[in-house]
Amino acid sequence: MGTIGLPTPVVRTPTLDPGTSFTAHSEESLLDTFGRRARDLRISLTDFCNLRCSYCMPAEGVEFMPRDAAMSAEEIIRFARIGVERFCVDQIRFTGGEPLTRHDITDIIAGVAALTPRPNIALTTNAIGLDKRAAKLKEAGLDRINVSLDTVDADTFSEITRRPFLQRVLDGIQGAKDAGLDPVKINAVLLPGVNDTQAPDLLQWCLDHGLSLRFIEQMPLDAGHSWDRGTMITAADVFALLEPRFVLTPDEAPRGAAPAEKFRVASREDPDTDLGDVGIIASVTRPFCADCTRTRLTAEGRVRTCLFSRTEVDLLAALRSGASDEEIANLWKGAHWAKLAGHGMDSADFTQPQRPMSAIGG
Repeated sequence: MGTIGLPTPVVRTPTLDPGTSFTAHSEESLLDTFGRRARDLRISLTDFCNLRCSYCMPAEGVEFMPRDAAMSAEEIIRFARIGVERFCVDQIRFTGGEPLTRHDITDIIAGVAALTPRPNIALTTNAIGLDKRAAKLKEAGLDRINVSLDTVDADTFSEITRRPFLQRVLDGIQGAKDAGLDPVKINAVLLPGVNDTQAPDLLQWCLDHGLSLRFIEQMPLDAGHSWDRGTMITAADVFALLEPRFVLTPDEAPRGAAPAEKFRVASREDPDTDLGDVGIIASVTRPFCADCTRTRLTAEGRVRTCLFSRTEVDLLAALRSGASDEEIANLWKGAHWAKLAGHGMDSADFTQPQRPMSAIGG
């Protein structure tokens, strides 16, 4: 196992036995009891990350899963094929941890790109090393990329990530653009007293570089369980931070199941000139659970129907025990049938999931 600093114990989310806990349906889809059908599959490739962002990991680090506990490339491609062929999954996003730390990521993307019908393939990354790999990832079949970047100030970047790697991230973003990956989206989390006042500068930087910025409300998925709803930067705060320099107008394009509310951006000095767009993902204060079309597989092949799920269903154990595609599909259907109406953060009895974001996959 890899460790950084003094490791904390690995805490796994309890699994359920779908045969006794769930009732599936006969329809060939990932349908839940609220009528939502999942066609967007998020697959975590690893729980390892080469950054230590304060809103994701504690300063002392975490203990990572054994390498053989994670899905192999062949297992990932098989799960993706089941999703595409049986459940009409048409979007697959690879996440982590940091997915670029998988040496076989190009093979994984190529295998998924060869599926029929071919899904749209995306990647969420911190972009470290992307400048050297973007062209091969694009050639393998990668369509879109999201880069996590909370600031373009080197000192603030080091404070948030506990690593002095800002230039490596910027090089990775440029490498993605040079490879023709389009769009390149930037995901940013604002932290009070750390980078919140830098929001206008980050937006301007993204507009100047032809990048689509998405501000994401900090969610209670940090390993240290220090998230505080009373001090988090909300969507309303983001609007207030941007308002002195920018005019935001709701995008007229239908949002559909997209997590981000999109806005067209103009400057206060020239409100008639469109500069680009910005999105706000307000999972906490403006939840979009009713329109959710996502299903997730953790790096060890467990179904999570929501980032905030308290239980998981182990597909990888079934696969490694010789289960057929049909048997795996039925387990998956049963798990998704039990998807809750929402994440429940407004409930008085809400409890933060045991696993942090790095162990779940975004």
